[in-house]
Amino acid sequence: MVDLESEVPPLPPRYRFRDLLLGDQGWQNEDRVQVEFYMNENTFKERLKLFFIKNQRSSLRIRLFNFSLKLLSCFLYIIRVLLESPSQGNEWSHIIWVNRSLPLWGLQVLVALISLFETILLGYLSYKGNIWEQILRVPFILEIINAVPFIISIFWPSLRNLFVPVFLNCWLAKHALENMINDLHRAIQRTQSAMFNQVLILISTLLCLIFTCICGIQHLERIGKKLNLFDSLYFCIVTFSTVGFGDVTPETWSSKLFVVVMICVALVVLPIQFEQMAYLWMERQKSGGNYSRHRAQTEKHVVLCVSSLKIDLLMDFLNEFYAHPRLQDYYVVILCPTEMDAQVRRVLQIPMWSQRVIYLQGSALKDQDLLRAKMDDAEACFILSSRCEVDRTSSDHQTILRAWAVKDFAPNCPLYVQILKPENKFHIKFADHVVCEEEFKYAMLALNCICPATSTLITLLVHTSRGQEGQQSPEQWQKTYGRCSGNEVYHITLEESTFFAEYEGKSFTYASFHAHKKYGVCLIGVRREDNKNILLNPGPRYIMNATDICFYINITKEENSAFKNQDQQKKSNVPRSFYHGPSRLPVHSIIASMGTVAIDLQDTSCRSASGPTLSLPTEGIKEVRRPSIAPVLEVADTSSIQTCDLLSDQSEDETTPDEKMSSNLEYAKGYPPYSPYIGSSPTFCHLLHEKVPFCCLRLDKSCQHNYYEDAKAYGFKNKLIIVAAETAGNGLYNFIVPLRAYYRPKKELNPVVLLLDNPLDDLLRCGVTFAANMVVVDKESTMSAEEDYMADAKTIVNVQTLFRLFSSLSIITELTHPANMRFMQFRAKDCYSLALSKLEKKERERGSNLAFMFRLPFAAGRVFSISMLDTLLYQSFVKDYMISITRLLLGLDTTPGSGFLCSMRITEDDLWIRTYARLYQKLCSSSGDVPIGIYRTESQKLTTSESQISISVEEWEDTKDCKEHGHHRGSHRNSTSSDQSDHPLLRKKSLQWARRLSRKGPRHSGKTAEKITQQRLNLYRRSERQELAELVKNRMKHLGLSTVGYDEMNDHQSTLSYILINPSPDTRLELNDVVYLIRPDPLAYLPNSEPSRKNSITTAGQDSREETQL
Repeated sequence: MVDLESEVPPLPPRYRFRDLLLGDQGWQNEDRVQVEFYMNENTFKERLKLFFIKNQRSSLRIRLFNFSLKLLSCFLYIIRVLLESPSQGNEWSHIIWVNRSLPLWGLQVLVALISLFETILLGYLSYKGNIWEQILRVPFILEIINAVPFIISIFWPSLRNLFVPVFLNCWLAKHALENMINDLHRAIQRTQSAMFNQVLILISTLLCLIFTCICGIQHLERIGKKLNLFDSLYFCIVTFSTVGFGDVTPETWSSKLFVVVMICVALVVLPIQFEQMAYLWMERQKSGGNYSRHRAQTEKHVVLCVSSLKIDLLMDFLNEFYAHPRLQDYYVVILCPTEMDAQVRRVLQIPMWSQRVIYLQGSALKDQDLLRAKMDDAEACFILSSRCEVDRTSSDHQTILRAWAVKDFAPNCPLYVQILKPENKFHIKFADHVVCEEEFKYAMLALNCICPATSTLITLLVHTSRGQEGQQSPEQWQKTYGRCSGNEVYHITLEESTFFAEYEGKSFTYASFHAHKKYGVCLIGVRREDNKNILLNPGPRYIMNATDICFYINITKEENSAFKNQDQQKKSNVPRSFYHGPSRLPVHSIIASMGTVAIDLQDTSCRSASGPTLSLPTEGIKEVRRPSIAPVLEVADTSSIQTCDLLSDQSEDETTPDEKMSSNLEYAKGYPPYSPYIGSSPTFCHLLHEKVPFCCLRLDKSCQHNYYEDAKAYGFKNKLIIVAAETAGNGLYNFIVPLRAYYRPKKELNPVVLLLDNPLDDLLRCGVTFAANMVVVDKESTMSAEEDYMADAKTIVNVQTLFRLFSSLSIITELTHPANMRFMQFRAKDCYSLALSKLEKKERERGSNLAFMFRLPFAAGRVFSISMLDTLLYQSFVKDYMISITRLLLGLDTTPGSGFLCSMRITEDDLWIRTYARLYQKLCSSSGDVPIGIYRTESQKLTTSESQISISVEEWEDTKDCKEHGHHRGSHRNSTSSDQSDHPLLRKKSLQWARRLSRKGPRHSGKTAEKITQQRLNLYRRSERQELAELVKNRMKHLGLSTVGYDEMNDHQSTLSYILINPSPDTRLELNDVVYLIRPDPLAYLPNSEPSRKNSITTAGQDSREETQL
């Protein structure tokens, strides 16, 4: 066997492992040579250059010393002039020779020696091969003129009194000052301000011109008027200011020539300086300059980062941000890479904004621009995405980079980020608050299908308003709708609250009901002191603690409210009994005075169990008595709480055994197995037991598993929800999940059809004629429109086409710009729409932020703009809980123990409840639900003028028929409504009254012609509808589809819908009112045994027959 050690050569000594550990200590150091390395050539010249030129601090000291020498030489010249006695005679020798004392001469010689030596040394160090370039420099020539004569006088004493123009050293001082400022900025590592340098150069140039002229005139006039320095100064100021009094004038030709030369120099030099300064000033105005460091440390400011600033975005931000009183002293610094456009410039010049808004042109990716905005001292940074770009992913990428740059520069600055696509959220998880546009958009579109006008409800809640909109309108529904729109979400600690302090130790539902009964506030959620999660309506088992933070809906927050007790202010002798008639109900009166609300305190004494109860109104001769509404318990009774099993369904007991078995085999409850994007919130929902093959997802094409080719053939039990979109993005996940949430009954789950292209044939195949709702979101391809407001063009025209073809179809869509909502369901000659347009303009003139709220499509929840939710991000700066509450309401987040938003419809059997306060009590005592508002639909068939007349008649008739209220069950009406359809006789009387009033007018023929024109227009519309209906029916027959169910005459033109957020307790309930509820989480209570009965109130869809029975 071969010896391996003899084959492998040993390692060199310097690479042995022992030597690597122990170092080279074992080796001799005689062979080692120490080598020093220099960055530059190690010569005497290089060392001097490093000290005098390259090193910023030493160079700054040298230039400061040089500047001081030049000023000293000028000061010595002035002393020489002042000490010199006036010369006698007019000889030229007085110009060449002067009287100079010996000490003064010695100082000037010393200064000249030092200056000349420094100039020669710097010329030598900066020499680069061309000697003439150094010699012919103006500063070098001036130095030679002012220093060499003094040095020569040392060796030639007779020249000591030779005149030397030392005053020209002021120009060398100016040159040294400029260099010194440059070195100063380099030494302190600050960005140089071009505007500051230019102003400094202009001032120093002007001073040098004046000083040179003063000294020159004074010296040349030694043979003339013998002016002193003050007279020369007076003459120069008068001359350069173009005043020219003429009392002081030069006499000699030399002084006159000197003045001419100086004026020519001034006319050439000064305009150039002024032009450069004006140019820099204009550039400064464009870029915005800097935000003062002193102001940043003494005042509070926020930074708004956008890629492009539009006037709508700016005004929405400013109006919402400064709507809060505590933010009035804040400054807003806008950081935008583009130049400010004309509209934004005009707005920022308004005194109200010019003192508080600062525009900086720059990029958030540059530390210099972030330093200009003083980002490290900012209270918050808002980063908004550009939603008008075609490539929304690219816009998100820019937003992500901006957020990273701000976080890197100012780690402690709170970030408020708006993102467009949900799959990009995980990149900015570090931000304090994030609003994803597509998440909120699709969630609101989905909830609009099951809870009508959810988008309007959320939009009104997140906007700041005093509830003054529509108060000048003659329409009663607009007054009520506008007043209720002022409700917002506020928070307060329980022990510090007048509203809720007395309910410590009571159940949540008890506190919510009695706070609404007493103060008119709606308690919707709480948060424990030691928990960050907000619980919406945690249910009757939740006991209120003193440290709980309460979230409530009201016109204003409690801190701005004044309280007065009206127990001693009874206006009638009728004894007061709790809830014993509409006139005895508690009313919270609103006094809109500087944001303060005065709330009337009512008698809140609880009635005994043997007290009076609520009875139903008698109907005919039948004496049927239903049980009264049970009181809300202070502490929940365990036996009376309705529980829900994890795998059970609220409506399973209402189905037959066969239906229950088939339903259980078809659906299961659980979490979706796959997440479409990182960061999606897991939601418990209804799932299929087995995955459906991909081929079966095509509704219009048959496969080996089924042979259906249209929606009608599938035989769906519930109506369809059709989504018309250009692409199937990840945001659709947030549309489907709320429609499949676990708390929705299985029998109310609507089939969802995704329509990626919407020609007429595909619309008919997917079942548009019998669909419950159609959601239109196809607008991505029009984002690149040259005009910003044209981004909604495709969506608006498509919706208008659907509206004309299928007038009975409920269409829900989303627009980019709120101003475009006026084009939804557009009718060019509709008088009522024109009246609403005028109302919107008046509200905008009054400064309302919600001027668009009276547009009928928005009020009815058929259209909204996602840009309205920008205010959600702005409000989170003051209310950090608003994003969390909104996500809980929309079902984007699920917190254990937190309730969910749903709705119920008022039927004829529920009208015995009569008022909103009694409904509140019924819901809290039976199922623990908390109502937060009403969605009301009224008929509107009259023109604007006729409806105004009929309202007054109807109110008179209502007061007249009030005594017969108990005998007519179907005549329950709200005092704020003007429904004409239930009163045909009243409608006839109002029309007759309108005709009588019109006959009194001077233009009877004009009114008649207008009426005939309106009739012809109605006939034209009818023929047009019939033509469109024939077109649709012919296409359906051509495709082999049944035309049964297609009703071309049923539309929404005769109705108007609106929302009442937290209405007053005495608001009358009307038939088909939809009540918004926050229902407790059914999974929060695990049942100990099988419940004996189910909830009497179930979630109702928009067109569902299984409405709530009370």
